[in-house]
Amino acid sequence: MATFVHLTPAANAARVRRAGLKAAGHAEWRGVFLFPVLPSYTLTHQWLRELSRRPGPRGLVAVHVRLPDGEPVTVGRYSDREPSRVSAAEAVRRVSVTADSRGWEVFLPRSVARGEVRRIRPVRQVNGWRYRPDAHGTPPCLCYGCRDRGGYGVRRLGERRPHPLDGPPPAPRVLLARIEAAEARNDTAALREALHWYGMRRRGPLARLAHLARHADPAVRISLVEAVAYWSTPGVNVLLRELGRDSDPGVRETVADALVR
Repeated sequence: MATFVHLTPAANAARVRRAGLKAAGHAEWRGVFLFPVLPSYTLTHQWLRELSRRPGPRGLVAVHVRLPDGEPVTVGRYSDREPSRVSAAEAVRRVSVTADSRGWEVFLPRSVARGEVRRIRPVRQVNGWRYRPDAHGTPPCLCYGCRDRGGYGVRRLGERRPHPLDGPPPAPRVLLARIEAAEARNDTAALREALHWYGMRRRGPLARLAHLARHADPAVRISLVEAVAYWSTPGVNVLLRELGRDSDPGVRETVADALVR
């Protein structure tokens, strides 16, 4: 039998004792994430600090799970796009013999029954790494995909180390000045860049930008759609309906994609 650990909020402990671990996720990736129980306490519970960033009011607990050696699972690093499909025993072997098992995970594509839960115990809440292994001392990436939106200190960090493509965006008055200057010199590249930054905002001066729906360059009209499509500013839907009847098929397609998303 192969033994694994699953970390879950302490508030779930009673439910796990009663009914086991419920599968989570979607489509084929619906199941339970596990990690083999190794001789090293630190490696066994290495995911604790990363998961503790949103732990719930009472921290996390460790749920020990025992599975048959032949149970089908997947194993690999968290960044692997196609983890290996192996047996539970082989997953334990691969993790235990690798030179650096930090960031590895095992995925069981089903729920864990109550009888497969061996015990639930508290764990030290300071164990493991955050964000990714070896992240300490490395400047964080502040691109849109990596940014911890709403995390502690993220706004100040973004102001100190703005990402060249993903912001934070300049102030609205600065962007308006850039748009006016770009229109004065007929610089469509600068105009599209300013609209790109507007697309990172939740609201904007729609009345000051609506005239760009009649710009001669369809690339500018496409950038306008991408900038305002997700604003909560009143009048966005009216502008999108107008652009949805644009003569350029690329503009119409961009509007359709925005409405679907």
